[in-house]
Amino acid sequence: MDMAETAEELSGKDQVDTKPVISKRSPANQPNPRSTDVCVIKQDADPYRYSMDYPKMGICLIINNKNFHKDSGMGPRNGTDNDAAAAWKSFMKLGYEIQMYNDQTVDQMKKLFRQMSNQDHSKFASFACVILSHGEEGVIYGTDGPVSFNKLIECLKGRSCLSLVGKPKLFFIQACRGTLFDEGIEHDAKDDTSEKIPLEADFLFAYSTVSGYYSWRSTANGSWFIQSLCEMLEKFSKTLDLMQIMTRVNHKVATHFESSSNAPGFSGKKQIPCIVSMLTKDFYFPYESN
Repeated sequence: MDMAETAEELSGKDQVDTKPVISKRSPANQPNPRSTDVCVIKQDADPYRYSMDYPKMGICLIINNKNFHKDSGMGPRNGTDNDAAAAWKSFMKLGYEIQMYNDQTVDQMKKLFRQMSNQDHSKFASFACVILSHGEEGVIYGTDGPVSFNKLIECLKGRSCLSLVGKPKLFFIQACRGTLFDEGIEHDAKDDTSEKIPLEADFLFAYSTVSGYYSWRSTANGSWFIQSLCEMLEKFSKTLDLMQIMTRVNHKVATHFESSSNAPGFSGKKQIPCIVSMLTKDFYFPYESN
């Protein structure tokens, strides 16, 4: 780490979860179910609402990658421990069994997801996963290098994990998805004032940022996305479904944050999370879990 990076870390400034690129233009396991196994999906009285009629909410897997091998080209993600602690607290209050792992290599991450696939989830209502790491488009970094996100979680899809079929599988991903900056744009508000909103706003997995863009993380306080997620879960998990909560997360990140950095061209930037939903029902957290 050079002196500029050291000053940046100590100042608690905002950083991005990818390689720093500044152009001239801008700065205990059970075996897998066999194909003959029968998956029985519980029926709920409301066909548009996921059933919570299970003994437990499920497992929340947290992968917190902070320190990276020198050969990976990635710097340390200072501030991520704040995100990990906030996620642990929030999902535990929601009734999840937390399993957290720090500084995982690609092979270790693959092993964790295979273990989740082999797990018997028949008594669980759902599965949640929080990934805190560096990233690029379609890629998540282990401490030793990148791996395709889709390949990483493939073992949780379909017949590979029958005990999760028909149940919500929730992923919250704090990582960059490219090297574009969201400069923001001024617009006229109803009270004749103006405010800066992201260029990608107002268009509808939970990614911290839109495809192609940087994702911001304060070295002092944690990432904009995860801190906002945990705040909104705390406020609204008893009253709103998950998609409504995530819309409030979008609003919080879009309107309450703007980057502050010592690196040339990195200040004054905005961010909008991207919620990609293939959910088939409304997801409400059970009241008694809070």
